[in-house]
Amino acid sequence: MLRVLRNIAIIALVALAVTVVPGGGNVADAVLTALMLCFLTAIAFAVHRIYREQSFSFLALPDRWRAAVIVAVGAVVLMIVGADELLSTGLGLLIWIAVIAGAVFTVVRAWREAHTY
Repeated sequence: MLRVLRNIAIIALVALAVTVVPGGGNVADAVLTALMLCFLTAIAFAVHRIYREQSFSFLALPDRWRAAVIVAVGAVVLMIVGADELLSTGLGLLIWIAVIAGAVFTVVRAWREAHTY
């Protein structure tokens, strides 16, 4: 219970700083940008590690499936980059979800292809 109250107090202090301190909105934007960069770096590192661990399976795929995986990863990167614009409208949200779902489906199909004997 004490931990929950502490977390609520931290959020309240950050909200107070954003609203009261001059330039608080700019600082909040800078912090969110830094967090987003850390998040994207972590994703890139995870993809790199997965590729290094599964490189034999990836290279054993036919050219068609390898190209499909590369296109799917590129689509996910584009959706992450354009998330602010796409998620602000209803149609954009549907497109975003469809592209992400298609990319995940493609990667899963390629993985199944690589592990089918």
